[in-house]
Amino acid sequence: MKKDITIAVLAHVDAGKTTLSEALLYESGAIRKIGRVDHKDAYLDTDDMERERGITIYAKQARLELENYILTLLDTPGHVDFSVETERVLCCLDYAILLVSAADGVQGHTRTLWQLLKRYNVPLFIFVNKMDQPGMDAKKILANLKMELSGECVDFMPVFGSGDGLSECLEEIAMSDEKALDDFLSEGDLSDRAITELVARRKVFPVIFGSALKLEGINELVSCMNRFMKRKEYGEEFSARVYKISRDAKGARLTHLKVTGGTLKVRSVIGGIEEKVNQIRLYSGDRFETADEVSAGGVCAVLGPLNTYPGMGLGAEENDVVMSLEPVMVFKAVFDDKISPLSVLSYFKELEEEQPELHVIWNEKTKEIQIQMMGEVQIEILTAEIKKRYDLDVEFKEGTILYKETIANTVIGIGHFEPLRHYAEVHLVLEPLERGSGLVFETDCSEEILAKNWQRLVLTHLKEREHRGVLLGAPITDMKISLVAGAAHIKHTEGGDFRQATYRAVRQGLMQAVSVLLEPYYRFRLDIPEEFVGRAMNDIDRMSGKLNSPEIFDGKATLTGKAPVSTIQGYQKEVLAYTGGRGSISLVMDGYDECHNPTEVLADHIYDPNADLRNPSASVFCAHGAGYLVEWDMVPMYAHIDSGVEILENSYTVDATKNKEFEEAPLPYPTRKTEEIAIGTDEIDSIINSISHANSNAKKNKWKKTKVNPAFRNTSGSSVTMSFGNKNKSREEYLLVDGYNIIFAWEELSELAKTTIDGARGRLLDIMSNYQGIKKINIIVVFDAYRLKEHPTEIYDYHNVHVVFTKEAETADQYIEKFAHEYGKKYKVTVATSDGIEQIIIRGQGCLLTSARELENEIKVASKSAVATFKENSDVSTHKHYLFDSLDEDTRKALFSSYSESDDI
Repeated sequence: MKKDITIAVLAHVDAGKTTLSEALLYESGAIRKIGRVDHKDAYLDTDDMERERGITIYAKQARLELENYILTLLDTPGHVDFSVETERVLCCLDYAILLVSAADGVQGHTRTLWQLLKRYNVPLFIFVNKMDQPGMDAKKILANLKMELSGECVDFMPVFGSGDGLSECLEEIAMSDEKALDDFLSEGDLSDRAITELVARRKVFPVIFGSALKLEGINELVSCMNRFMKRKEYGEEFSARVYKISRDAKGARLTHLKVTGGTLKVRSVIGGIEEKVNQIRLYSGDRFETADEVSAGGVCAVLGPLNTYPGMGLGAEENDVVMSLEPVMVFKAVFDDKISPLSVLSYFKELEEEQPELHVIWNEKTKEIQIQMMGEVQIEILTAEIKKRYDLDVEFKEGTILYKETIANTVIGIGHFEPLRHYAEVHLVLEPLERGSGLVFETDCSEEILAKNWQRLVLTHLKEREHRGVLLGAPITDMKISLVAGAAHIKHTEGGDFRQATYRAVRQGLMQAVSVLLEPYYRFRLDIPEEFVGRAMNDIDRMSGKLNSPEIFDGKATLTGKAPVSTIQGYQKEVLAYTGGRGSISLVMDGYDECHNPTEVLADHIYDPNADLRNPSASVFCAHGAGYLVEWDMVPMYAHIDSGVEILENSYTVDATKNKEFEEAPLPYPTRKTEEIAIGTDEIDSIINSISHANSNAKKNKWKKTKVNPAFRNTSGSSVTMSFGNKNKSREEYLLVDGYNIIFAWEELSELAKTTIDGARGRLLDIMSNYQGIKKINIIVVFDAYRLKEHPTEIYDYHNVHVVFTKEAETADQYIEKFAHEYGKKYKVTVATSDGIEQIIIRGQGCLLTSARELENEIKVASKSAVATFKENSDVSTHKHYLFDSLDEDTRKALFSSYSESDDI
């Protein structure tokens, strides 16, 4: 009995992928006539848009027989805009055929596919197509494959009598494995079984040369697969992996899957989703046959289940596959305003089932539909698909970068949901993971604390939705969320209670955490004439990119590295312009990393996490028969159980230049030795005591998260300390400002100082006073007075800001260093200065840093945010209760100042 093997053809666009699939089907006898893309009659291009455009858009399958196997051949899209569709197929493959055009060689998308195949551990054969074109040299092409992909790419043509050097070929194969080499040296040969094992273990990658259009090399490729493939071993228990959702001509929903264990039978109920299989279809092109059952290794489409999705594991396949490729642009759907948005939303939700990467978002407030897409070609295809399927004209506008958020420290999140006759409490630990890790959910909770069924329910609720961060409300990623404790009520707990408690626990943890803004990056390869290297390097630096050492040979240069999508997209046009058409750039998605300009991004995307009603951070408790809200920062005090976990308080520094492929740049300023400072802290203590006294008598204000930049970056760019700015109850927060350093760093104050230094000092103090009114933190502005003979330390309050003039022979730097040394560990201290040497010392005292430029931007953002919040919440006509008269004097003063500066009053 022939065994089932699932194989896919993968390639860069226009490499001849569909033509190769046609050739394989023809040679195996599955079709009698070879179709052609340009003739619009290819067997696997079943969609009208595919035939019209001459590209593969949707993954499809065909069945063909070899001597030893029944192959399910999956034809995948080659265009980069549909690479997510391609990746969905990889989790079901036994083998792959990677197609490379002889004329074009290894392209950017070829490298992406190679990395994906490596990630999913898929063995593969390489077919070099279009060898019939003039000037094609197999040896040069093989050398290119070895250099760009792997040194284990081996020319297998001699194995089938095509070309010379069979012995050399076998020796090269044997060199990939120590045992194989021993066998070859002792026997002078390698068995097919030994080669099969090497191929299956990805130790060697067979290369076949030919022309799919002229059927050259096809027999060799078929023979290579037939001889050197083997079927996987599968378990007895039923399991399956979903790779695609589609609809047939009548609109019936189909779940495409591969059976990875046991047998799938008609009318059986699939465990986990508890849905019945009504029909099993075996597709080949647009035709299908029905089957009563499919054994492990088989691929089929199932009619019946309605709650499946691509990447889903069924039965014993418990873990879902998380795609590494995803769109990084968000677009707004625009259509006739006479049509109900909710009707259109239902269309998009149906499309999202088939293409989950669309991530359809409904904005209830603006009544807008937003979706995520890869690029222009996908937009064109989706527009046509919507018109064809729903007779709806739609446009997609205002494409913006899709940001993400993560955390930089470990926190405990607590969620409690207890309206009358409901009860659930959840304790989660949120931990940061490496970039590209995605979200990991697990339970580390004893069943003596929380029953297993409730634990599973919490994990389900963690996985079922896209959780949002607290900086922009962007999706969170790269963190591990563990259930460590929880509580249920024997009588009042229902399933929905744990959903609410879980969501609130995630959000409460995020509100405490040090949040980090992430943006998508491209890995680039830039090929240009040598004379343009300087220009290109300056451009990459301007785009906040990271560059490896240039490779220069024979008048040509190759530059590689990574850069933010937001800055490097569209750079191809510049390259073509300044090189006169002689340069090119290839871009490959490289995941997410720290945002290069968080200040500007957060200023443009004002977001208040406390006002996000869909993602509440507060918890609901019950007293005297009624539920009441407890704000997120008070939840730990009200929690009914202990988390049972201790997390040490820490600060966390995100190294913005840390990348294993890039060497760390030297500091742009010299380091210096520091002596132990003998501290007399009377004057510092006087400030601390006055602040403590003032705080004890001050009116307690409910903490409100502001929409400000979380990033304080040192001017060297070598590190970024992220802090959301929340008031930690256990640590007073101080901002120490190096007065004259800031004055001469800010353009406005620097110009004023040329006329009057007293005026510049007064203006700085006014700005800091306004800022304190908004932020409610302790601000100390320090000025040098060390040149004044016999001048004692002078301390006074300027409204709500503390001002220090240093004593004789003491600089502002020394004063700030003393403060940091004495109180950096006890209080949350941030120092504002652009003095590089001072920054080194301050960082060593456990303090946070912000440069003069970052502080200026942050103050502008905070002022703008305060104005926006006041405008939004002071509208009496909408029955808001945040009245101006209820504000304290400092906040009113700050608002008046902000309104005046923005010409809004």
